[in-house]
Amino acid sequence: MDFVGMLIGSLVSAVIAGLIIFIIAKLNLGLEVESFAWAMIAGVFIGVVTNLVTQFTSDFGGWAGALVHLVVSAGVILGSGSLLKGLKVNGFVGALIAAVAIAAISFLTTWLLGELI
Repeated sequence: MDFVGMLIGSLVSAVIAGLIIFIIAKLNLGLEVESFAWAMIAGVFIGVVTNLVTQFTSDFGGWAGALVHLVVSAGVILGSGSLLKGLKVNGFVGALIAAVAIAAISFLTTWLLGELI
């Protein structure tokens, strides 16, 4: 994949993650954000850090890889609650719910875009 494609994919993923974080916060499912802007900032931060961390765990494939990615994502979300002033994570369950939602919506979006293109 070329750099521009990777950059566009990362930005789309970050926006999707931000939207999901905002929705999860509005549904009171373990996350709170001060505003839509903080949800977008959290989405970018979580996306970048998760992608960096999972680069070192790329040896796992299939379901094991998906599980590792999910746990890493939940850990990054949980840690983000401590680092970002506008994001509050109410424990690991809230982080896990957000990670599952982000993963599911990202998978569906990627699949849908693959079908359309």
